[in-house]
Amino acid sequence: MDEKKVSAMREGGKIMAQIFADLKEYTKPGLTGKEIDKWVEQQILAAGATVAYYEPEVSFPGSICISVNDELIHGTPKDIPLEEGDKVSYDLVIKYKGYYVDSAFTMIVGNKPTAAQKHLLSFTESSLYEGIEQVRDGAKLGDIGAAVQKTLEKGKLGVIRNYVGHGIGTSMHMPPEVPNYGKKGQGITLHTGDTICIEPMSSLGKPDTIVVEDDDDGWTVCLRDGSLGCHFEHTILVTDDGYEILTQA
Repeated sequence: MDEKKVSAMREGGKIMAQIFADLKEYTKPGLTGKEIDKWVEQQILAAGATVAYYEPEVSFPGSICISVNDELIHGTPKDIPLEEGDKVSYDLVIKYKGYYVDSAFTMIVGNKPTAAQKHLLSFTESSLYEGIEQVRDGAKLGDIGAAVQKTLEKGKLGVIRNYVGHGIGTSMHMPPEVPNYGKKGQGITLHTGDTICIEPMSSLGKPDTIVVEDDDDGWTVCLRDGSLGCHFEHTILVTDDGYEILTQA
């Protein structure tokens, strides 16, 4: 196992976890996406990390993806204020000591979710941890995908198939792809020291997506039917006896 890599990603993961813990408290009705984005940028830099989305190979117009309501992923920070009851998904990548970590979570603004919102968030977050529980030296990627898919389908949620998890380390996105669907015993084998991102994405309606082309960037991915989207993610280290969640407090 590359101890330099693991140490840097473990430290970066702690920074990420703290930013997210603070972000949950910071998010309030009336704040705009651009205000939140600026706050996140300040937290990243204050921690001695790098805003990964600003790098030329990415050129994302913000320090964090902010996806509201029917926006699923890659939402660009906007001047629109958040409202009580909005669903907001945050997805963040930071670079620390030459290595990347990636995490995402979804919350309801004002913390007064409807029954449908609670259902969406609960099953999607549960599917993340069901997937993580499959991780170990010798596991197959299909084991992870099958566990995530089973949980999402149990909740009668749409399973997003055209966006997937990935490897991570010296680059933000590395092989292998980590789908949120699959069959146990199939796919690439994981080995001790591997670092991957497991990131279930779901919808309350159909899973079909569309990239918004009429905004200023063409980044934002929405659900085609206008239903709510949800996204949770952690960076995971494969260990001899299982796994370590690097982006969890």
